[in-house]
Amino acid sequence: MKTKPLKSISMEEAQRMQFSLVDIVTKHFQGDEILSLGDLGVVRGMNKPRYTKKVEEVLAEFFGVEKAKLVRGAGTGALRYGLMSFLKPNEKILVHDAPIYPTSKTTIDSMSIIPVAVDFHDNEQLIKTIRDNPDIKGALVQHTRQKIDDNYEIDEVIKTIKTANSSLTIITDDNYAAMKVKHIGAQAGADLSTFSLFKLLGPEGIGLLVGKTEHIEKIEELNYSGGSQVQGYEALEALRGLIYAPVMLAIQAEVNEKLVDRLNEGIIPGIKRAFLANAQSKVLLVEFEEPIAEEVLKYANELGAAPNPIGAESKYEFVPMFYKVSGTFLSADPTLGKRMIRINPMRSGPDTVIRIIDTSIKTIKSNSQY
Repeated sequence: MKTKPLKSISMEEAQRMQFSLVDIVTKHFQGDEILSLGDLGVVRGMNKPRYTKKVEEVLAEFFGVEKAKLVRGAGTGALRYGLMSFLKPNEKILVHDAPIYPTSKTTIDSMSIIPVAVDFHDNEQLIKTIRDNPDIKGALVQHTRQKIDDNYEIDEVIKTIKTANSSLTIITDDNYAAMKVKHIGAQAGADLSTFSLFKLLGPEGIGLLVGKTEHIEKIEELNYSGGSQVQGYEALEALRGLIYAPVMLAIQAEVNEKLVDRLNEGIIPGIKRAFLANAQSKVLLVEFEEPIAEEVLKYANELGAAPNPIGAESKYEFVPMFYKVSGTFLSADPTLGKRMIRINPMRSGPDTVIRIIDTSIKTIKSNSQY
């Protein structure tokens, strides 16, 4: 099994990202405004809270795009509104030839959008598919991996699509990639990028779209009512999360790298191998020599590891998370469910993760035939 996870930014790059965001904030807010919790309600002339508008202006400048929009519904809601901004029922959208992320598939199905699948690794086939289907209206590109062996670069996919048909609207799903990598889809030429801010230490249920004005303005129209607006205090909370996210995620990436090296050195008997993959977030995959994955998960929970995600890297998740491999990986090899687990160290260090794995395996061996 070969994987090619997304390349994480370094600690130095993460610091620069944090410093850049803070600098932009100071250009849009007075100091006493930042020390407040924000406003509420619909302000005449902007149809949203003033602080929400200011945060959106900060994020548009930070990502280097024309416009930004905070929405309800987290990453799923952001992607849904993005698709609604340029697609109508029974219109076609280009997708990667891989299992579509479940919540994205729900949106596609409910909107009666027709997906046209093509391998994003094959540039010639990608161009041919677009030219053979002149009625395709746009493309959905997921930044993180959809299949075990995915290795396409989002920049190249976007460039190829635009080369084949520059009028196609490209929307990218940047969940689990934003603030972890050097740039998101909209920074690489896509028309819209979408992701959840709950996954970036923000408040529950808040998502973000950034990109072209023509699409963001349509989304504004879809969210006209006062009850649809993200309130000022939510916008500021989302902004505070983004300030701390890049450095925190860079630390997490460093811990993952250390864990791979130490586990593959054989420090824990019973582990066949360890490697990194984006499934969907960048995680550590641990394969055991024996089919003990389910038992390891049971004991890891008793030893303090989280057994399931909340928002998958939300502000509530700080202990390491030990859980089953993704459905995408299992569809490629169903036997992995017995032999492999995935681990996200979250805010923990490598020693904590190693202790929990080691203790779990030793407990299993002392209680069974293994």
